[in-house]
Amino acid sequence: MEQQLTRPTWSRQIEFTLAGIGCAVGLGNVWRFPYLCYRSGGGAFLVPYLLMLVVLGVPLLYMELTVGQYTRRGPVHALANVCPLLKGVGIASVAISFIMCIYYNVVITWALYYLFSSFQAPLPWQNCNNTWNTPNCTNIATNSSFSSTASQEFFKYKMLEQTSGVEEAGLIRWELFLILILAWVLIYFCIFKGVKSTGKVVYFTALFPYVILIALLINNAQLPGALDGISFFILPVWDKLLSVEVWVNAAAQIFNSIGIGFGSLMAMSSYNSFNNNVLKDTLTISIINSVTSILAGFVIFSAFGYMSHLQGIPVSDLAVDGPGLVFIVYPQAFANMPVSQLWAVLFFFMLLCLGLDSEFAMVEVMVTSLMDQYHQSLMALFKRKELFILAICSAAALLGIPCVMQVGIYVFQLMDHYTAIVSIMFLAFFEVIAICWSYGVNRLSDNLQEMTGKRPNIFFRLCWLIVAPVLITVILVFSVIQFKPARYGDYVFPPWAQGVGWVIAMGSIIWIPLGAIHTLWVLPGSLLQKLKLSVKPYALNKKSKMSYYERGGAIPPGIAVISSDIHLPEKPPIQTHL
Repeated sequence: MEQQLTRPTWSRQIEFTLAGIGCAVGLGNVWRFPYLCYRSGGGAFLVPYLLMLVVLGVPLLYMELTVGQYTRRGPVHALANVCPLLKGVGIASVAISFIMCIYYNVVITWALYYLFSSFQAPLPWQNCNNTWNTPNCTNIATNSSFSSTASQEFFKYKMLEQTSGVEEAGLIRWELFLILILAWVLIYFCIFKGVKSTGKVVYFTALFPYVILIALLINNAQLPGALDGISFFILPVWDKLLSVEVWVNAAAQIFNSIGIGFGSLMAMSSYNSFNNNVLKDTLTISIINSVTSILAGFVIFSAFGYMSHLQGIPVSDLAVDGPGLVFIVYPQAFANMPVSQLWAVLFFFMLLCLGLDSEFAMVEVMVTSLMDQYHQSLMALFKRKELFILAICSAAALLGIPCVMQVGIYVFQLMDHYTAIVSIMFLAFFEVIAICWSYGVNRLSDNLQEMTGKRPNIFFRLCWLIVAPVLITVILVFSVIQFKPARYGDYVFPPWAQGVGWVIAMGSIIWIPLGAIHTLWVLPGSLLQKLKLSVKPYALNKKSKMSYYERGGAIPPGIAVISSDIHLPEKPPIQTHL
């Protein structure tokens, strides 16, 4: 393949592995995984989680990395080549990455707000002697439903200044808005030309969170009641396994955490050397990702045990919901530790590191896909690639404004619910249909043999052909049947807000039918001939699917390598700087 010769590759393969880990290991490991465990019967959640990892997570990541590495294309072009009829899946993965990057950066904003607040002595959530505290505030948690802790009130009344519901929009929180801008400035400087000294940055962002997590675990394990929390995490409530919701959440967590369906890892694997061992990267990324989630679970649940000891109630009765887990329970635990400011600063800096590499991977998918497809038009309009990336970051920052208003927590919960659970299962379903059934397991196996000299074993072929499609179909059907409206704590969103949630979900899903209609429109012949052609790989005009540079376009100066197909002979081997 001529295109493989001009495609840049990672200068060292470890860079891709570390960048993949950085992309997969994110805020979800520290926040969403322990929260889902808490809501789904503690240790019982580990059973469907680990099962889904083995039969869905690992095989589908293997599939995505194989397709990316073989086609040497990002998700949009790769899916258009593999199954033209379902090319919309690639566009949908870019759309879902963009929607997620809007609200994902809000969590980074909160982390930065807490990070800045952690430099105060005493910590602002340490006591109730503040202007935002209510008469019901208590320094030491009790099991009274009428009282609230200092950290709950700091999160609710100081940082968010949250309203009573989504109907009441409130005002913009200027402090949060300015920090949101700061977060986007950080993202911009991470991707506008690529990070210099990639290896050093990735080593730091990949390793630093583990140092802090282990330090926190050692510290938390010594707190009174910690063992009760860890027991809740390990010992399962088996009855919960009868709930389909637990299984759907386990599958959704695997997809969200590893990043299946988001296109980031497929885009990054397209810069691998053609003969790279895909299986080694697949196992490394997926296993380290899950080990991190479980390690974070021990850290968080040891804090839960401590909080339940203070409140005198069982761990299962603690009032914890969604993002409040790392922004309420954790700060409360810090407030009772020696050198509390140090632990708080380290923890929130860790959240920042975890969030940044996942966030700019999501933004990069959007940039790469648009630059590959519309390079001439975009360069004519923006003149420089840096200005185009600035436009994307600015647009995402503006779209994130509702999340930093007083109603923001409800907007955030709505976007998260309909993107992370609803959209991703639809995307995964059509991606598996496109690659495993339309493109075919045999073709995929041939591609792997061509690249690595070995065909995938019978386990992976069975998972691709039968297990993954069947499981995803079952989960998709049950998630539609047993769908529950979004909620935040005890607050259930009104019907019109649920409608807005479905519009957000459709923002990514709608591209699948639109892509199919477009493919049938442009292919020649009768409808039957069009349908037959539409499921043949590479049926669409190859030339139109080549990126601008490979069609012979001029290469403007200063283009970040990850976002292009530039050959840089003076600096071999080429670094992607992600």
